[in-house]
Amino acid sequence: VQLQASGGGLVQAGGSLRLSCAVSGFTLQDYAIGWFRQAPGKERDLLGIINSRGGTYYSDSMRDRFAISRDVAEEAVYLQTDSLYPEDTAVYYCAADRLWSKVRVGVPTYWGQGTQVTVSS
Repeated sequence: VQLQASGGGLVQAGGSLRLSCAVSGFTLQDYAIGWFRQAPGKERDLLGIINSRGGTYYSDSMRDRFAISRDVAEEAVYLQTDSLYPEDTAVYYCAADRLWSKVRVGVPTYWGQGTQVTVSS
């Protein structure tokens, strides 16, 4: 099982980025995929989850600006981030587990390496 996040970069405040998580070694229809982020000096936070059936869950603070989708054929999960603020600057990770509950509490089994998002003011 492998995950690889990409698509991060430098963006101005108010801008958007689409992050990708390429997966291999498993099928998305068997796993829940979560997006997390960790800013310097802060704890890692859950942004949202797409479950094995394609249903989504978002943390309350992200619901209006972030959206998770997937392409089963392409073996990829996406995080669309809009209206970015400087405080959104963080390393963004995707992670996977067969159990949605483990992703929800932040302990999924498999993690990608993360992609840096920097939002300038």
